[in-house]
Amino acid sequence: MLQILLGAVSLGLLWAVMTIGVYISYRILNIADLTVEGSIVMGGAIAAKAITSGVNPYIAVLLAIFGGMAAGLVTGLLHTKLKIPALLSGILTMIALYSINLRIMGKANISLLKIDTVYTVFTDMGLNDVYAVIALGVICVLALICVLYWFFGTEIGCAIRATGNNPQMVRAQGVNTDTTIIIGLVISNGLVAMSGALIAQSQRFADVQMGIGSIVIGLASVIIGEVLFGKYQFFKRLISLALGAITYRVIIAFVMKLGMPANDLKLFTAITVAIALSVPMLESRLKLFSRIRKGADKIVGD
Repeated sequence: MLQILLGAVSLGLLWAVMTIGVYISYRILNIADLTVEGSIVMGGAIAAKAITSGVNPYIAVLLAIFGGMAAGLVTGLLHTKLKIPALLSGILTMIALYSINLRIMGKANISLLKIDTVYTVFTDMGLNDVYAVIALGVICVLALICVLYWFFGTEIGCAIRATGNNPQMVRAQGVNTDTTIIIGLVISNGLVAMSGALIAQSQRFADVQMGIGSIVIGLASVIIGEVLFGKYQFFKRLISLALGAITYRVIIAFVMKLGMPANDLKLFTAITVAIALSVPMLESRLKLFSRIRKGADKIVGD
């Protein structure tokens, strides 16, 4: 049981990087960006191809981030300059990335067995594979949270946050919202690609199908983090995203331990997200019902 829990935590930390990226597009920019399903694969594809070509694993992750940022840039330009709806822009980029990722890898998957990865440094210290992933995952997540907290406190960061809340007000202040949207999508997909690179090296292979359903997983982690750990000030909210990703993976691990077929995981995730998204509506309905009931009781009492 402990090994299952540790495995879920290690994988949750890697997906937490992707969850933070999804949060930037979905919550901050208020855009459901489906580019994620292609950029996470691109991150794994670039990293795997670079590592098997002799590139240092850490440089390979950096290259993967640049690849994801390029994907986000394309989506941003399609949306802001060509005025294609955000959802459709993401779908177009996602479809294009399938072919691009195949060209990058040259085949459907690349094996990373018996090749040094970013985790090799930690395994050389005596840690086993799971603890090595957890160690690097914690470092990456904490570093990202600190950097993003600083960045979104700067002038451009605040402008990006304001763009998602009230673009008309931001434009009235003289800020180019096209630029802030593009920057937000670039950062978002860069983080998603970074997550893909780390996940590919953790599972020791990159596959062109590894991104299927990733947007739902990211949304599930965001929602779980917000529902369970609340919506606090920005720094704590970033931490809740990481905790949400870990919690989601722990839930999946225990559900599979109880005997759920692996083929049903996507269905389970979709149902989980649907329930989580409906929580605010259910709460408002319950509050409305409670007020009506109190009003009725008061009338009866009078």
